[in-house]
Amino acid sequence: MAICAHPPVALVTGASSGIGKSIALALLKEGYIVYGAARRADQLAPIQAAGGRVLYMDITDKAAVDAGVAQVLNEQPRIDVLINAAGYGQYGALEDIPMDDAHRQFDVNVFGTARLIQKVLPKMREQAASKIVNVTSVGGKIYTPMGGWYHASKFALEGYSDVLRLETRPFGIDVIVIEPGIIATG
Repeated sequence: MAICAHPPVALVTGASSGIGKSIALALLKEGYIVYGAARRADQLAPIQAAGGRVLYMDITDKAAVDAGVAQVLNEQPRIDVLINAAGYGQYGALEDIPMDDAHRQFDVNVFGTARLIQKVLPKMREQAASKIVNVTSVGGKIYTPMGGWYHASKFALEGYSDVLRLETRPFGIDVIVIEPGIIATG
């Protein structure tokens, strides 16, 4: 990453719990300016207590994404790192899960992430030294019964990330995928 006089700025989704919360707190310890974003903004107190800024952001809501990114860019000169950790797992037999629930799984785990990336990419392209980190899952490489829609969404995010990496590399934007195993989270 390019060295700049300004501390690096990170926007972390899913910061109310689990991996997103852990990443946000770790980045704060490393001296980043961190914006922790989540649907459950009331659960972002640990981020705020550690010196981070908090944002209400439901990544499935275009207006919330637009407002959150606008707030960051109104307060900071750049976004150096975008960490997409928001997500959840929908489990059950494929024939039993209502299609509305399957759509929701993809809206959170794939389309919400893509929505946010599209919003920050123009600024990152100007900076020519940014990182996008997509938290997928080992479930995007393997599959188990009763996890079909979750696995499908994570496989999709893996493919999306691979193509995004190719498209953004010429602009100095690095796309990183994290594939954790089972995580104890809300």
